[in-house]
Amino acid sequence: MKTIRKIIQIDEERCDGCGQCVPACAEGAIKIIDGKAKVIEDRFCDGLGACLGECPNDALQVIEREAEEFDEAAVEAHLAHSKKAHHKAEPAMACGCPSANIQTFAPVSPCQAANAPKGFQNEASALTHWPVQIRLVPPNAPFLKNADLLVLADCAPVAYPNLHRDFLKGKVVLLGCPKFDDAEAYIEKFTAIFKTASPKSITTVFMEVPCCGGLPMIVQRALEASGKQIPHTEVIITCRGAVMDDCGCRQAM
Repeated sequence: MKTIRKIIQIDEERCDGCGQCVPACAEGAIKIIDGKAKVIEDRFCDGLGACLGECPNDALQVIEREAEEFDEAAVEAHLAHSKKAHHKAEPAMACGCPSANIQTFAPVSPCQAANAPKGFQNEASALTHWPVQIRLVPPNAPFLKNADLLVLADCAPVAYPNLHRDFLKGKVVLLGCPKFDDAEAYIEKFTAIFKTASPKSITTVFMEVPCCGGLPMIVQRALEASGKQIPHTEVIITCRGAVMDDCGCRQAM
């Protein structure tokens, strides 16, 4: 049944497809389709506008128009279906892709670094585990327990030349892209990690571009869902490979 009510309208001219509005919509009404944010069904949108403040381009607004009534039961079924579809697509951990096999190893020692092949002596890796992709790391991975987590946008290691030295040392890294990957799946994964592993701290390092801004929001949503109080620090890297502000980070609220 249609009625005149408040609903989200998205200006496609302003929308750059950054995806920051997607995790902000608890009803799963917004998806990125063909590079633009879209309300996939009117009945999934409650019209309250929780997503408005997340758009860097002011592409979202609440308007009044004729639309299907908000259907809470349909939203629950939609979210359940999305969750089920995600679990079906989740890569196998024990078998299947060998890249998902859990490994823990000690950091390279100064002696090992000195004896490394020519050209690698000063490039000792600070990585202590495998896998590193968010989707491949199970919440019960032993290296997550009580760890200092580094949640890393996957463009950041390319832009920031000293990432191992300045950010990775002493931390467990989880790597992914908030634009091209499934934001809701990330929220689920981080929620499970925070509940299961109880990490000591979280540092989120992401790029200055709008599409990257969804990463700290995903972490914050997962923290709220987990009920955990974990210190969370955000660090922004410019496209030219510099830390954006003078102090190097800002504390997440």
